[in-house]
Amino acid sequence: MADDLSKNQIAALKTIMLERQAELKALDEEAAGWSDTVELDQQSVGRLSRMDAMQQQEMARAEARRRTSDLARSHIALKRMDEDEYGWCAECGEPIAYKRLEIDPAAALCVTCAR
Repeated sequence: MADDLSKNQIAALKTIMLERQAELKALDEEAAGWSDTVELDQQSVGRLSRMDAMQQQEMARAEARRRTSDLARSHIALKRMDEDEYGWCAECGEPIAYKRLEIDPAAALCVTCAR
């Protein structure tokens, strides 16, 4: 556990991460049908409407990839908390500033290494 992080700060960051995980999982369930195959039905959907639907489908897929990535990052951060490795940069081993962790509780790198 990083020297500059108190137990209360870590508990607060853990709560934020768990809430965010629940939010991401709920969004995944809600968005399950957004990336379904776009059917070609010339009677009800014109060419431009189909292109728009395909673009929305691709945007939904990109959002799903981002949510999956965010969930994985938060799982890793929670595991690091359990192993008392949270708050330390995975690259250089220096403490990660609390302000950085407030912005992104799943951050595994300090600002210097993230550049």
